[in-house]
Amino acid sequence: MTEPVISLRGVRAELGSRPVLRGIDLSVHRGEVVALLGANGSGKSTAVRSIIGQVPVSAGEIELFGTPRRRFRDWGRVGYVPQRTTAAGGVPATVTEVVSSGRLSRTRFGVFRKDDHAAVRRALELVGMADRARDSVDALSGGQHQRVLIARALAAGPELLIMDEPMAGVDLASQEILADTLAEQVDRGATVLLVLHELGPLEPLIDRAVVLRDGCVLHDGPPPEAVGQHALPGHDHVHPHAPAGAEPIRTGLLS
Repeated sequence: MTEPVISLRGVRAELGSRPVLRGIDLSVHRGEVVALLGANGSGKSTAVRSIIGQVPVSAGEIELFGTPRRRFRDWGRVGYVPQRTTAAGGVPATVTEVVSSGRLSRTRFGVFRKDDHAAVRRALELVGMADRARDSVDALSGGQHQRVLIARALAAGPELLIMDEPMAGVDLASQEILADTLAEQVDRGATVLLVLHELGPLEPLIDRAVVLRDGCVLHDGPPPEAVGQHALPGHDHVHPHAPAGAEPIRTGLLS
């Protein structure tokens, strides 16, 4: 296989004094779409935040495009979508202004040229927000906020997309738009790492699932059947064919 776009080897991290990542290994190769799954508190968001440098690691190595993360500088190749938040972080701004901020890494001294403006327009079109370009982000719904955050990540034309719960709290119409947008990026050769609570409309795009539990990799391979049915590994659930009142069973993945 080609050299990994993302490589974590023996990565450990703590939040305060609490161990969150306990020596995980993870690789994502060029063109792959990898879903990072697990119950709340399993370490999913900490893992992606460690990749982009928001969470320091206490042990192990992280590489991006073959370069140790501590020396990696070409952040225009990486698009990051955080967990759902307001698109402008409480600062008054238009949709275009927020999306344009994602293009700054590709500009020279922050000066926008014709191709930069075109990239911003294209990103807005991809997420179906071109008609709201001049609107204040304060006037947007939750799903529209998420679309703007994704457009901001796409504006730089990244080779790697890292997305933390992009579908959380998003209405069905926005979910479908976001799934179509991501499918187009994958068709263009993007590499994608997604933190997901459930696969939902993104399921057809997923090449591999990496399941975390208590900061350790429990599974790395095809999406587990139970996850494909939208049940988190390790959570009790009733088998779909079990009679009413049957005792919950646990997924074979954790048994």
